[in-house]
Amino acid sequence: MTTIADVARHAGVSVATVSHVMNHTRHVEPETAERVRAAITALRYSPNSLARSLRRGETKTIGLLLPDNSNPFFAGVARQIEDAGFVAGYTVILCNSDGSAEKEERYLSVLMAKQIDGLIFAGSSDHARVFSHLSAAVPAVLLDREIHSVNVDSVLVDHDHGGYLAGRYLVGLGHRKIGVIGGPRDSSSSPARLRGFTRALKESGLELPPASVVDSDYHFAGGRLAMERLMEQAPEITAVFACNDLMAMGAITALRSRGLHVPDDMSLIGFDDIPYAVTTWPPLTTIAQPIEKIGTRAVSLLLERVGEPEAPSRREVLAPVLVERESCAAARQ
Repeated sequence: MTTIADVARHAGVSVATVSHVMNHTRHVEPETAERVRAAITALRYSPNSLARSLRRGETKTIGLLLPDNSNPFFAGVARQIEDAGFVAGYTVILCNSDGSAEKEERYLSVLMAKQIDGLIFAGSSDHARVFSHLSAAVPAVLLDREIHSVNVDSVLVDHDHGGYLAGRYLVGLGHRKIGVIGGPRDSSSSPARLRGFTRALKESGLELPPASVVDSDYHFAGGRLAMERLMEQAPEITAVFACNDLMAMGAITALRSRGLHVPDDMSLIGFDDIPYAVTTWPPLTTIAQPIEKIGTRAVSLLLERVGEPEAPSRREVLAPVLVERESCAAARQ
């Protein structure tokens, strides 16, 4: 059983220094702190690993690690997880990583110290590395990602199919010159949405030129800037697929600044169906993710895993649906 003294010996520091690094109770020189963190990782040390392995009681807490709770999609998922956990008698501890691997690792250390009973996690692309900081005694559920090197369950959305629905819809309205505002390429969702969208166009004999695709960051401001760039690169487009609703709303702002109207001058479809999608003008046509089901199934899988830690990992794929509102219209002939 690894102890804090083992970590101290491995790093060549005192036990007190290890404690200060873990609890952030005193300044430690960056080089020394990094040596301590490396020792913790190498020895797979958790201050409460003995308590967890022997199951001496439960804290009735779930750790929830998200990339950005200010994004209404993640806020909605967090609320569903909190509600489902509360009904089951659990308290949820929410941490925002801002997509930073360093913050993810630090928050995981904090959550381990608090003896969480399980973790629900959506974050960086390098999940295998991040999960190396997770005690084997703590069950976990991944949101929207999969890794096969550890035994964790996952709740996924069929983003490829969602992109396909968006492409079929715009093609069905007669659009032939279509642009895309994509999300980060290192995410799992945006490339999948783009693949499905491209497949729908190809089935109708249409191509998606590189100039008609602008990647952004899933934020409102990023969508506005991407739309401005898209209009410069591909002024012939009559419709746009934005890979999330926030970017679609930013795109509407950019179009208005040019004196263009949605959907008269440009059709626009988003992805997520966040609450604000019905408050834009015009109300946004979008591909809806099943936010409530994502949250409730994540909690259900986690609590089932707590009861059966050795069960095979499970993978649940949920289907998105098209929600028609007023931001798309038939292409002008």
